[in-house]
Amino acid sequence: MDKTYSSAADAVADVPDGASLAVGGFGLVGVPIVLVRALLGHGATDLRVVSNNCGIDGWGLGELLREGRISRVIASYVGENKDFARRYLGGELEVELTPQGTLAERLRAGGSGIPAFYTASGVGTLVAEGGLPWRYGPDGSVTVSSPPKETRLFSSLRGGEKEYVLEEAIVTDFALVRAAKGDRHGNLVFEKSARNFNPVAAMAGRITIAEVDELVEPGELDPDAIHLAGTYVDRIVELSGADARDLPIEKTTTRPRPAPTAGSVGKDS
Repeated sequence: MDKTYSSAADAVADVPDGASLAVGGFGLVGVPIVLVRALLGHGATDLRVVSNNCGIDGWGLGELLREGRISRVIASYVGENKDFARRYLGGELEVELTPQGTLAERLRAGGSGIPAFYTASGVGTLVAEGGLPWRYGPDGSVTVSSPPKETRLFSSLRGGEKEYVLEEAIVTDFALVRAAKGDRHGNLVFEKSARNFNPVAAMAGRITIAEVDELVEPGELDPDAIHLAGTYVDRIVELSGADARDLPIEKTTTRPRPAPTAGSVGKDS
């Protein structure tokens, strides 16, 4: 039952070329950066990644992208990354965009053994009708487009019928996630907003690898506080203090400090 690995490099050593990966994180929050960097050092290429986004230039999944290791991405948001845009528009990268809630449910469904589900999101758009550009050619032409999806009418809770689109579940070869705490059995606790896509990404992986800020012994975690059961986690790696603190801020907004007003001398302003 002890699922711990001595290093991130050992934990990802069997990820082959062409593997599909579900990766947790939202923006730069909850990104399993140590496992991503271990995968970069491992050298696996032609990776098919499923994640809310693909990091930013030079950080997170953007580090794998920069080295040309990613060939396909399923995501809901692809901003903040100029390298991503260049590779996508230049025909180097295949991209399947999907609504954010649909992406989360496709991952959760995959981990729950549900092959597909109907949703109202995307009905009446190219998401359902097909024609979204998945891959461009070097000349800017669309070489691969999304196929049309099955739609069906169901009774609405508000009366009458409403159209829904069929979305298929996602199951990947591996999943990489980040948690605040974990025990040797793989039970995980996430820190606030870092919970984001990590639980559903972990559920979708056939082999799920978790990096944790703190590793504790089985029984130390309050069962009611566990966000993801260890049954979904196959390998766990404890981070060093320096690795756990590698948490960049995506955007920093500041404003000038107001000038002191009369009578405020000696007081905080």
